[in-house]
Amino acid sequence: MINSANIFYHELICLEARIVDSKIRSLIGLNGKVVMETRNMLYLDDGIKVRAVPKKVSLFEFKLPSGLTIKLSGTLIIGRPENRLSKMR
Repeated sequence: MINSANIFYHELICLEARIVDSKIRSLIGLNGKVVMETRNMLYLDDGIKVRAVPKKVSLFEFKLPSGLTIKLSGTLIIGRPENRLSKMR
């Protein structure tokens, strides 16, 4: 089960996310479902369109399936999702 201790080891796709802070001010407050993830970007579907959000400059708040919310700096999740596990060891 996904929680704050093991979020790095899980897929972020399908989680609800909100941009809490960003160097790109127009992104702050954007929320939606993560529909795709690349090395440097998260793609959020806000119900109108899919928006690309750079990980490096953003602070995210993810809502887990349990209802718990976790704030996570994008710099901690830079990298391909399939390589995050080996990076955290």
